[in-house]
Amino acid sequence: MNFQTGPIRDASRAGDYGRVIELIRKGRQMTQAALGQALGLSQSAVSRLEKRGSASYSTDVLTAAAAHLQIPPALVGLADGRMAQVQTRDDDPMHRRTVLGGAVAAMAAPVLAAVPDTHDTIGGQAAALRLTTSAYRRLDSTTPSRDLADAVDGHIRLIQTVTRSATSEADRARLAAAGSEAASFAGWLAWDKGDHGSARSWYGGAIKAARTSGNALLTAYQAGTLAQFEAHAGNGVEALNLARRARRVLGEQRPAVADAWLSSVEALGYAAAGDLARADRALTASRTGAEALTAAQEPPPWPWVFSFTPDKVAACRVTCGARLGLADWVLAEDVEALTTGHAKQRALLVLDIAAGHLASGRVEATFALASRALDIGLQYRSGRIVERVRAVRRSLTTTSPSKVVRDFDERLHGVYL
Repeated sequence: MNFQTGPIRDASRAGDYGRVIELIRKGRQMTQAALGQALGLSQSAVSRLEKRGSASYSTDVLTAAAAHLQIPPALVGLADGRMAQVQTRDDDPMHRRTVLGGAVAAMAAPVLAAVPDTHDTIGGQAAALRLTTSAYRRLDSTTPSRDLADAVDGHIRLIQTVTRSATSEADRARLAAAGSEAASFAGWLAWDKGDHGSARSWYGGAIKAARTSGNALLTAYQAGTLAQFEAHAGNGVEALNLARRARRVLGEQRPAVADAWLSSVEALGYAAAGDLARADRALTASRTGAEALTAAQEPPPWPWVFSFTPDKVAACRVTCGARLGLADWVLAEDVEALTTGHAKQRALLVLDIAAGHLASGRVEATFALASRALDIGLQYRSGRIVERVRAVRRSLTTTSPSKVVRDFDERLHGVYL
């Protein structure tokens, strides 16, 4: 999103910080209700904030909104804040947990300050807990999952402790939603570490907690997330069953973004099951849905994921093509697909592209790409990436490997993730 030109910059210069927040919120495809929930405000309070014009604003609320929407502070009239530098050279686990805790506190503190001090104590706690989960998610793009896992486990235990003290059904429902989001993230971390058993357990717990919360959209999202996991694990039938369950939870009135995303999940399931025709149809439906989404529409509150775009459908098509051995699917979309995600996600896409090159007989290109992905896997100590690297290597069967393959084997031999 371009903050330097256009209506966002114009609104900022005019002192209309509510308009800045509105434009960026819509650009992030977030509803007023979702933003309000994250900030501990009502939907109507967010609406009033966005229509405030050039009048005076609460510094706490501006700080909170800027932190949650990732707005440069100067755009909403705030002095630039700076987070403490993290010393990555220290490998001591206790130091690492302390640093991560401090980083999350720095990311979350501005928003926690905006949670109103009302009689709704549990509501404020739930908002704070959800925001902490979001802060950990942002750290995931630059931090090995193995370093985050202990901190997230402690965060989940805190949610469980707070939940035990809740007395009303409404309070327990809000805390269950917070617990569902945290459990789902713990599942993602376990998957990245290559621990499939723990990942399934966490994802299953996320679905159960979402049901307890009574939030149909969250329940559908968690079922779809587990479906993605099963598809990547090669369990196509289970993935499709979970995707259908997610659709049933939402019913016929499901939001357009949910429909487009679930179509991409179904495409992965069909690819895992080896059904090319149905995978292609699902991808076409997903792309059509993604292209129809606009910021002008009022999107549903998806505080757990970023916006769903045609670029993400392109990435899904690359992955499906790799599973189906279709080089034309993989290589036709590779440039567009590589604009999505952070380094760990792009490394997995690079390996799908490598599989496409291998299907076309380009062995040197395959292992040049696989070597790049291995670099990322080792940097972030990602068991998932390293195991996918091994899968690409296993897919080449030859009695006389070339030098590039022998060199790759030598490098992979000493990896123990």
